[in-house]
Amino acid sequence: MLLTITNTRAPATDLGYLLHKNPAQVQSKELSFGQAHVFYPEAEAERCTAALLLDVDPVALVRGKAGTKEGGPLAQYVNDRPYVASSFMSVALRELFGTAMTGRSKERPELAETALPLEVGLAALPCRGGEEILRRLFEPLGYAVSATRHPLDERFPEWGESAYFSVELHGTVRLCDLLAHLYVLIPVLDDEKHYWVGEAEVEKLLRHGEGWLATHPAREMIANRYLRRRKSLVREALSRLVEEESPEEEVAEAHAGEEAVLERPLSLNEQRLAAVTAALKEAGAGRVLDLGCGEGQLLRALRAEKQFTEIVGMDVSCRALERAADRLRLDRLPPKQRERITLVQGSLTYRDKRLAGFQAAAVVEVIEHLDPPRLAAFERALFEFARPATVVLTTPNREYNVKWEKLPAGHLRHRDHRFEWTRAEFQAWATRVAERYGYAVAFQPIGEEDAKVGAATQMGVFSLPKGA
Repeated sequence: MLLTITNTRAPATDLGYLLHKNPAQVQSKELSFGQAHVFYPEAEAERCTAALLLDVDPVALVRGKAGTKEGGPLAQYVNDRPYVASSFMSVALRELFGTAMTGRSKERPELAETALPLEVGLAALPCRGGEEILRRLFEPLGYAVSATRHPLDERFPEWGESAYFSVELHGTVRLCDLLAHLYVLIPVLDDEKHYWVGEAEVEKLLRHGEGWLATHPAREMIANRYLRRRKSLVREALSRLVEEESPEEEVAEAHAGEEAVLERPLSLNEQRLAAVTAALKEAGAGRVLDLGCGEGQLLRALRAEKQFTEIVGMDVSCRALERAADRLRLDRLPPKQRERITLVQGSLTYRDKRLAGFQAAAVVEVIEHLDPPRLAAFERALFEFARPATVVLTTPNREYNVKWEKLPAGHLRHRDHRFEWTRAEFQAWATRVAERYGYAVAFQPIGEEDAKVGAATQMGVFSLPKGA
């Protein structure tokens, strides 16, 4: 079975530093079920590919009582295990690329934290459930997926299609995140493990799923398949995923309170909500998304405008959604008013069919809370897949931070912010996104504008050409 990983950002041979494997050497390692080899079919400045070739020994599998199937002695030796990506590949990833999976690089530590344009090739990947399952697993993580299904036998087309695909994945992502996704999702697609699944597998799933599994739309299916449908283990994994989110939510709420105190003297939040509402009204939208809606401040402003006939608020935090429902008093609204507003749990970085078909989306003070490597996934989820005609997006202006007397020099406005952009940085990002996905973008300052550092908040309004 063959897996390839390609870096296309120059110098592409930096991939060797991340994988801790020299492109000039072939490296091999004996495993309990066969032998694994790492080599580089190409290693140029513009393109570098690392290949992991796994040679599974079916005789050793049977002798070791691992990976055998029911069906008689012949079936123990004649099966697909030596040829298709499976849990054997996950073990090989851990054994050959273990340091890379931790996200560490002694020679290039900054590179390990950088999202790179990576391509993955899987020569033969079993997809139990077909291409739809493949896309449900990888597309929410920001990957472009290309899959070619193999027939059972090319000589006998009437036999139909097999469960095997040649798969290519394209994404801008940290290498450690890519390896974690492959480690978990390859056996999920195969839906069969070659070893006993016990408590240790819950720990593996949570460790390699950290940072993405808790908010994945298919997390229940992933846990169910990864843990071989052992209900007690699945329940434990899902309950711990929920528990792990709670402390972060409490910290985020405390930090949000600090930011609100900082901005209160200017009533900046009210100005921001008014500007976003005005932009949505000017766009003529009736069906509107509030992505990262938090406790529902913008939802309340939108509810007051009759123009907005359907309003959906989405947030990753269940607790925030509960508070939004309380503050909006959804349980007390008249039926017609209640039908206008829907609250859903979800993540901005995952493709979500529920977000398709809306005329406009608001993303208010949200993207700065995303890790920079996840921005590419956010861009695709919103501008490529949801694709509303209008997107109104606001984010802090870092240049203005010098105006906050209570903010120490060099600090970001909110302790949960992963970054804050200058006006030039925001406009460069927004212009690139607009060009890539066919939007036009206009910029507007929000709040009192200083001649040198601009306004506290910057807003971009993305618009699709009519008829697009």
